[in-house]
Amino acid sequence: MTDINKIYSELTIIGTGMAGMAAAYFASKNKIETTQIGINSGIIYSSGFFDLMGVHPIEDRKTWENPWQAIDKLVSDIPDHPYARLGRSNIESAMDQFMEFMNEAERPYMVRKNQNTKVITPVGTVKSTYGVPRSMWAGAVALKEKHPCLIVDFWGLKAFSAKQITDMLMPRWPGIRPLRISFPAVGPSSDLYPEQMARSLEIEANRIQLAEAIRPDLGDAAALGLPAILGIYKPRQVREHLEELLGVDIFEIPTIPPSLPGLRLKEAIEAKITGRGVRLLSQKRVLSAAQNTDGTFELSIGDRATSEIQQIIGCNAVILAGGRFLGMGLHAGRKKIREPLFDLPVFQPEDRALWHQTNFFDPRGHQISQAGLEIDDSFRPTDLAGKPVYDNLFAAGSILAHQDWMRQKCGAGLSIATAYGAVKAFKKLNIEHPTSNIEF
Repeated sequence: MTDINKIYSELTIIGTGMAGMAAAYFASKNKIETTQIGINSGIIYSSGFFDLMGVHPIEDRKTWENPWQAIDKLVSDIPDHPYARLGRSNIESAMDQFMEFMNEAERPYMVRKNQNTKVITPVGTVKSTYGVPRSMWAGAVALKEKHPCLIVDFWGLKAFSAKQITDMLMPRWPGIRPLRISFPAVGPSSDLYPEQMARSLEIEANRIQLAEAIRPDLGDAAALGLPAILGIYKPRQVREHLEELLGVDIFEIPTIPPSLPGLRLKEAIEAKITGRGVRLLSQKRVLSAAQNTDGTFELSIGDRATSEIQQIIGCNAVILAGGRFLGMGLHAGRKKIREPLFDLPVFQPEDRALWHQTNFFDPRGHQISQAGLEIDDSFRPTDLAGKPVYDNLFAAGSILAHQDWMRQKCGAGLSIATAYGAVKAFKKLNIEHPTSNIEF
């Protein structure tokens, strides 16, 4: 029998989505010895936009220009929402620090102070968001100022239509028009994929060919919109070179998931946090978890398909940041929703028949979208009496109850801010009640 590798960590983060990555960053910033575990990161499905707060109440579909005013109203109306555990100063600190981190990772974001920004979606609708990738910012400016604009798509690229986008936007943006061309060195009958195109554009000669193909139809355009294909590792250099070649502002429009902006985020964040000392166990699952007599945790790590234990991690504390159902932070059975690792109580509708509204598009949303773990002010999951189940177990992100991040347009903000809150609570606990290190 092969010996099982055993390691120690002050803090273990379960989940590699936005909440997990943010928690890993905040932990590394505070010099906390951290291990992170997860399978497929939900970040790759991200459009790249950082929503803070956009819609409340969801049944009224009321949108807000000022996300902080929206949060104030939300917390007043829904005092159990995770944002209510933080307060504005903590949310602002979390967002500011994470934006600074993204700059360090060479994935800069643009923000209008105290204001959401209107951006273009893959299907040509307009939505409000808080943080906009630098590669998409010129599109937000052009949309606001109604600059003459050319949107380009490519023969062979599916699920991205410049014609659809311009048809949707033309009533509010008369100076926008579409163009379809062949991608450099590829014929019109070939299937194209964003990652393949992005890698191609990291070659200078292909950028020159692309500019030459666009130039005859550029006309009076002051801005040029492309699908999100401007490189994977060098998006700034690719964009700036094309801007130099064509003499106009260039911006990306996200494609349908999985998207290049999401992949860029994943690659950049992973590189930075591992460089800061985070031990990242990618494509691994926590098979079981147990608390030792001294209060520390022991986690069995391995392959869920075979249930083969490959590693054991001992740690002083755990942050659950695995999301709801897609990330397997929660499991929906035939009769109820469970938290599978620690068997924590889950806030949920009393009966499965109440999980969903009769009308799928009901403006009130679905009760299952509010399901999750209830927490105390230190982001510790609580029992039915409101007491923390474990003093050193924390939770962050979409696994938390009393929020509908998708309809409220607060996904990134919720993940980043609650990760900040959980790490801050762990740090405070570790100072006040230090747990002795585990020795294997």
